[in-house]
Amino acid sequence: MNTAELLYQSIQSLASPTELAWIVDKIKTDSKGLSLAFVMTPRQVSKTRVGNIPSWNWQNSTLDQLVRVYLLIQLAEKEDGKSRIETLFDTAEMNELVALYRALPVLPTPEIWLHRATDAVRSNMGPVFDAIAFGNPYPLQYFSELAWNQLVLKCIFNDKPIHLIEGLDERANQALANTLADFAHERWAAGRRVPSQVWRLIRNFQTETKEQDIKQLAESADPNDQKAAELILENSPLEAWRVLEKEETAY
Repeated sequence: MNTAELLYQSIQSLASPTELAWIVDKIKTDSKGLSLAFVMTPRQVSKTRVGNIPSWNWQNSTLDQLVRVYLLIQLAEKEDGKSRIETLFDTAEMNELVALYRALPVLPTPEIWLHRATDAVRSNMGPVFDAIAFGNPYPLQYFSELAWNQLVLKCIFNDKPIHLIEGLDERANQALANTLADFAHERWAAGRRVPSQVWRLIRNFQTETKEQDIKQLAESADPNDQKAAELILENSPLEAWRVLEKEETAY
């Protein structure tokens, strides 16, 4: 079952007869009709919460969002689909942008949208940034190391939950580790705590001050810092870091 079929199956199970009839009617239209349907979706489809979808990575999705992605897949198959989607990007309001960025991994030839994906990383609109950063495999699959590092660093600088980034550990790299080590020292110098997930991304790389940093963590009065030091030394599984993340966000 391909992505379009999977989405339609989920939509079919949630949509009312009236909503489903509208969707079926719109996917029979041309590219202009599909573009208009994408914009009109919230007026025709409810925001019913969607549960877990097999092989789909969204959390807290709503029916109207799924429908928008489904329409984009149909639009991308049209001869002028790419230009239509580019126009949607240029004219979209925030919720439309969220759907567009969430759809990128499942559009045909997704690599052609790299310029749009990196634009989202620079966005000052939180939901738009989150749409590309969290639960989205696009950065993992297509971002350069530089673009990847910019995404991760923006999350850390803004205290966002980096454990929600797809492929976080798979794409860890020496350049990112070096930058995070400098970031940790700046935070300490300012009397601020360093999030434990920073050390998760450093643990497999050697930095100039790694031994001293581990020592400082181990001697900290904060039990989460002590735990981070233990996890680095033990090279503990990722699940242990996720548990620590939950403990920190509970405060």
